[in-house]
Amino acid sequence: MIVRGGSDNSSLFDTGGRYNPSSDSWMATSTSHAPSGRKSHTAAWTGSEMIVWGGSDNSSLFDTGGRYNPDADSWTATNTTNAPEARASHTAVWTGSVMNIWGGFNGVERLNTGGRYCTEPSALTPSPTPRPTPAPRPRSTPHPRPTP
Repeated sequence: MIVRGGSDNSSLFDTGGRYNPSSDSWMATSTSHAPSGRKSHTAAWTGSEMIVWGGSDNSSLFDTGGRYNPDADSWTATNTTNAPEARASHTAVWTGSVMNIWGGFNGVERLNTGGRYCTEPSALTPSPTPRPTPAPRPRSTPHPRPTP
């Protein structure tokens, strides 16, 4: 298990850790080139990397993120070209080839838009708006099996 960021009642964290269940131990993740401290972001596991995207600090929303490689203990920034609008409390799910981002809150209103992040090449593309469009919502839960 890998964790990154978050907050308590007074501070944002720009750190993370890796848990090894075999040894019941934690190891700190690298902070070099890591995303800034944030909360209400999402993370998805690709099978070899953890992608962190979006979220907020105490004054700004983010349309940025990072890819963490636990084998190299290293971070690579996500590409921001065509990134969806900055948001927090959104949903993200890994499909096997892309990270789908949907919904959330932009500081003014709930969103019913999203985007797709593909690691090869590293790029975000706008997500087509489905019809009928689901109502805007923060913190939605993805269903493991999309309906056609």
